[in-house]
Amino acid sequence: MRIATGVTRLLGVDLPIVQAGMSWASSGSALPLAVSRAGGLGVIAAGPMRLPDLERAIDEVEAGTDRPYAVNLPLNRKGAAEVMDALCARRVPVLIASQGGPRRYLRRFQDLGTVCLHVVAGEEHAAKAVDAGVDGLVVVGAEAGGHPPPALVSTLVMVRAVARRAPGTPIIASGGFADGAGLAAALALGAGAAQFGTRFLASAESNAHPAYKQAVLAAGVGDTRTVGHQLGMVRLLANDFAERMGELERTGAGLERRRAEFTGSSLRMAAFDGDVTWGKVEAGQSAGLVDAVLPAADIVRGLAEEYAAALAGLPPLDRRSGP
Repeated sequence: MRIATGVTRLLGVDLPIVQAGMSWASSGSALPLAVSRAGGLGVIAAGPMRLPDLERAIDEVEAGTDRPYAVNLPLNRKGAAEVMDALCARRVPVLIASQGGPRRYLRRFQDLGTVCLHVVAGEEHAAKAVDAGVDGLVVVGAEAGGHPPPALVSTLVMVRAVARRAPGTPIIASGGFADGAGLAAALALGAGAAQFGTRFLASAESNAHPAYKQAVLAAGVGDTRTVGHQLGMVRLLANDFAERMGELERTGAGLERRRAEFTGSSLRMAAFDGDVTWGKVEAGQSAGLVDAVLPAADIVRGLAEEYAAALAGLPPLDRRSGP
């Protein structure tokens, strides 16, 4: 199966389906390898990985496929400069950078032939990244798990705004996508691909703890919360931690009091240890559209088939006049 867009041509993939770089869930080779083999873009999440583990994951992906893959690097992680050196030495095909400005890495990676995508959650940051010379953008809307835009502008509006402000720039839309109808919507908005996080979190190859996956399956579309305002806001599933943070925010607790509570919990607690009560169970609103843990290749195939069905179900334009 093949769906050709500007993004698929840029990345060298068959399908405009990008698996989000999710700390712990895709901090390894299994999930990215399965997605890339199936025709999408698999993404290794370097955020929590020690450098030897990251290099091992790259080795395993490259041994398992000749298809493109990406590494997602939060630029604010400890040892980011050392990781960038290693990624340059490995000449990774695609870099998806977040949590920092693109000028510090662009030239050296592009000179090696690496496609450089930058994650943005607002028009101003998108314009700055385009001016810096990025090859494309991952545009994140409010529905996304993890770190949505602070103003909580929906993906529907955010992607259109960026597409209008930066015409011709390859865009990957992120936030709220879980099926092929969502993929069709992303392309209609002006993106060349959609990024799927929560859908792939609930995959057989995801490294997320089984309790984390089960929490995603049990969630409805209204079961996420945003907490951590002024502290690096995250969207996560409602649990005791989220309710505690929400109570502190509603009652006007001081910043340091809230910071102590916020930093006392972590994504690792949920995704690695399986503590879905007090850990940060980061997930998007699309969790309410996910109802089964499936092999990643089946997810990719299903997204493409659902996309075709969604297009076939759209009514044609009728230009005839009259009642």
